[in-house]
Amino acid sequence: MAQADRIIERLSKEIEGFKDDVSAENVGTVLEVGDGITKIAGLDDLASSEIVEIETKDGEKILGLALNLEEDEVGVVIFGSYKNIAEGDVARATGRILSVPVGDAMIGRTVDALLTPIDGKGEIKTDKMNPVEKVAPGVMTREPVGEPLQTGIKAIDAMVPVGRGQRELIIGDRQTGKSAVAIDTIINQKGQNIKCIYVAIGQRESKIRKITKKLEEAGAMEYTTVVLAGSSTSAAMNFLAPYSGAALSEYFMEKGEDVLIVYDDLSKHAMSYRQMSLLLKRPPGREAYPGDVFYLHSRLLERSARLNEANGGGSVTALPIIETQAGDVSAYIPTNVISITDGQIYLESDLFNKGIRPAINAGLSVSRVGSSAQTKIIKKLAGTLRLDLAQYRELEAFAAFGSDVDADTKQKLERGKRTVEILKQGQYEPLSVAEQAIIIFAVTGGFADDIDADTIVDWEKGLHKFASSNHGELVDEINREKIISDDIKDRMKQTIEEYKEMV
Repeated sequence: MAQADRIIERLSKEIEGFKDDVSAENVGTVLEVGDGITKIAGLDDLASSEIVEIETKDGEKILGLALNLEEDEVGVVIFGSYKNIAEGDVARATGRILSVPVGDAMIGRTVDALLTPIDGKGEIKTDKMNPVEKVAPGVMTREPVGEPLQTGIKAIDAMVPVGRGQRELIIGDRQTGKSAVAIDTIINQKGQNIKCIYVAIGQRESKIRKITKKLEEAGAMEYTTVVLAGSSTSAAMNFLAPYSGAALSEYFMEKGEDVLIVYDDLSKHAMSYRQMSLLLKRPPGREAYPGDVFYLHSRLLERSARLNEANGGGSVTALPIIETQAGDVSAYIPTNVISITDGQIYLESDLFNKGIRPAINAGLSVSRVGSSAQTKIIKKLAGTLRLDLAQYRELEAFAAFGSDVDADTKQKLERGKRTVEILKQGQYEPLSVAEQAIIIFAVTGGFADDIDADTIVDWEKGLHKFASSNHGELVDEINREKIISDDIKDRMKQTIEEYKEMV
């Protein structure tokens, strides 16, 4: 009897301590898998862009992104390797829309498309998550673009200026210096209080290592984050990388800071999206791209903006890069991105092969923001530069057919030759506002007309050294004030004449 009492007492305690811990999970089963795509049945109530967790037979947990929501099944793209996933594996809905960690600790680091460190420098500690997909700032929260973002490249700052909050496309064939323009712009932001994000999509990892090393040597990694989805990573990671970069840029913009983000390049991004879409059995359209490929880039680039003071006053400036085939800017993806952006910097193979670098075609390059994104001194001095260059191109073609030209035409041709030469610039050599102002003033003012066109590049380098060592106060004043006055004009003229006497 005593034993029965003990059993009853023990059972009573167990019953008292029992907790009704029932939980429901949204669970499905893998139907098929291949090429980074898996089809899953049984996942009801799943949201688009929701993270799906797949558990393999070995207990490994692999994450994917829900992209296709169909009646009987879900199309999921896999992050990382899909080799261990097999038919019949269990898939769970996590209820989390894809987000990435963001924070100041990201600065100076190289991360993957999920903003996880891949530079071997340890963990990145952040306490905030931003969704990778986000609605762009509305019209009423924006401010017109009016503050310059100096690239340090004479041909751009003088003729196709970029402003903070602008989206300026860099377009051209492969091996024409597109990435070089973007990297020089990042290097030139040193001391400008601008955070930089370089997003490499489908690029060779060796190329990005060289770029990162160059940024470190220039001291630019102190304010730069490199987001790398290399050529060896999956299409899903290539697709995700620019959106993760945009999520990080928005973190800084919402704090009231200015950001420069480079997408290198969106041609490969569109290709990775096309690959995923075709594997998901989405209907192909023009050039086999799905119909929403325009929306793919517009919802990314619209997130670049300059916010008004009531919303913090931060900005995101985007430099997307597009690769053309044989200079065809009228192809499908180039025309899409041209119509989304606020202008383009067109790099031409013929100019590049002639040694004119950066190989910027002044006729096809345009900034829809215009001179409102220029410093006052460059705006004033470079007003006739584009016109002089266009006249030179026409006269050069005309003069090629006839040997006899009048003195006025000859003078314009000679001035044009020198203008072309001074717009040449070496890679990783961005120039300050003062350096640009002095050489543009020298050429447009006719002070370099008597300098041999073949030696004017060396003459320019000597002029910059002379100005900084002998007239440092003038250089500092131009860099600080960025305005033109009769006094500054006189002092620049004096500096140039002193240098000419010396050489």
